[in-house]
Amino acid sequence: MVTTYREAVREALREALIRDDRVFLMGEDVGAYGGCFGVSRGLLEEFGPERIRDTPLSEAGFVGAGIGAALGGMRPIVEVMTANFSLLALDQILNNAATLRHMSGGQLGVPLVIRMATGAGRQLAAQHSHSLEAFYAHIPGLRVLSAATVEDARTMLWPALQDPDPVIIFEPIALYNSESDAAEPSAVPGIDAAAVRKPGVDVTIVAYGGTVPTALAAAERLADAHIDAEVLDLRTLRPLDTAAVLDSVARTHRLVVVDEGWPRVGIAAEVAACVAEHAYFDLDAPVRRVCTADVPIPYARQLEEAALPSVPAVVAAVEEVVA
Repeated sequence: MVTTYREAVREALREALIRDDRVFLMGEDVGAYGGCFGVSRGLLEEFGPERIRDTPLSEAGFVGAGIGAALGGMRPIVEVMTANFSLLALDQILNNAATLRHMSGGQLGVPLVIRMATGAGRQLAAQHSHSLEAFYAHIPGLRVLSAATVEDARTMLWPALQDPDPVIIFEPIALYNSESDAAEPSAVPGIDAAAVRKPGVDVTIVAYGGTVPTALAAAERLADAHIDAEVLDLRTLRPLDTAAVLDSVARTHRLVVVDEGWPRVGIAAEVAACVAEHAYFDLDAPVRRVCTADVPIPYARQLEEAALPSVPAVVAAVEEVVA
């Protein structure tokens, strides 16, 4: 059945609310308004205000409340409107949710899921458009997921809720309207492994989140030039599936990493360092990174597009390493 990314997330939320009475959703405008991006539309009417909770405009407050509820035995799903706003709750996420198991000697777990929209492509300007996955992938004690497909949007939430520690799921804003066939949950990898979205033999293109469609479109264009690119979707950013990356590079001997984050100290830098450390002698060319320009995301459409990783930029990087 063809469905949108937005509808897939909504169905995942509905399934979780039905399957476990401890699950509830909280966040800004998730109830009566149906969510800033329309993800939770209709859930308030179906499940009521006890389980679909609108919150004040205070990320530190409602993320902290989610941590307390998780410590108390509930399974909260906290929605943060955009990744930029999550920085207002970074103290709660870093100093509380991520550290409590360690600081309690294993006595306390925080089974909390935080969903946040990420990335650019919708002309929402610098305070609503940044990709901050690298911030959270840096923090021990968290699991960080990036749902790049309709299937992952549908199937990542339930296993995340079973994790005894906090899980952050990034949902690319630009993908909410994308459509695809919804696969059976059993046909989708769990939340530990990367996935090969397109096999190939000449070069590995590693991507995640909103850059996966860009990588796939670049691979299609490269095929016209007789370059067979493999596209690897990381899916989980912490812990990183390094084995999948190294296995792919061992087959193709070339690597291009596409990252909607900034180039300095980012996910692409981590993947490149991992390959340099563990697969240096498999490489036939230097690793190339295609990242967002090192600037705040502009508002103007032409400037926003120029700042983001593009299909031509990926194609050019691949042609360089193959040559």
